[in-house]
Amino acid sequence: MKIKKNDFVEIEFTARTKDGKVFDTNIKSEAEKAGLKIKNLKPFVLSVGHHMLIKGLDKELEGKEVGKKYSVELKPEEAFGKRNPEMIKMIPLKKFTEQKINPQRGMQLTIDGIIVKVLSVSGGRVLVDFNNPLAGKNVIYDFKINRKVEDINEKINALQDFFFKKRFKFGVDKNKKIITFKLPQKEKQFENFMKIVAKPFKEILNMEIKAEIEEPAK
Repeated sequence: MKIKKNDFVEIEFTARTKDGKVFDTNIKSEAEKAGLKIKNLKPFVLSVGHHMLIKGLDKELEGKEVGKKYSVELKPEEAFGKRNPEMIKMIPLKKFTEQKINPQRGMQLTIDGIIVKVLSVSGGRVLVDFNNPLAGKNVIYDFKINRKVEDINEKINALQDFFFKKRFKFGVDKNKKIITFKLPQKEKQFENFMKIVAKPFKEILNMEIKAEIEEPAK
């Protein structure tokens, strides 16, 4: 049976540059071999064709078979994008020193959640590259589809991991096609966020979602 769009699958993968340097994987042995310190490694469950992976790899899953190993080389536009000269910015050195950072050429830093590379430091200014470190590069993904996922609870949890980055308890009414997430009082801010992601949930699972705030324990 070949995989098609909207199918949920569990995959394992290892990603490398053309020179063989591994930069990502969800296989523990491969991470250890490459010296990558990635926590909680496990196969990834996703819905095919809904951008839960980089574009090229997501597209590549369609038509593949469970249990077989595949390898694909992706061009920049299918992976991490082309390099954009406008993403190279000049930043005052004091912005770094205020954070007790001494920037040096070649150093990689995280600014506003984005990994950046310091290109040069001179005259009280720092030239920083905001392009993804892999922008402009062809990358290779070795992957295997372990299984097709059929269980509705596992599908819902996969979407929770992707959209919420955490898991809430939930109930499923299959007849009315409604998923009700139970939010603790301290997480009630997710109620509004769930309204935003209601559309992709509907597109992927053909089910509505709603949130219920749990009453505090007495």
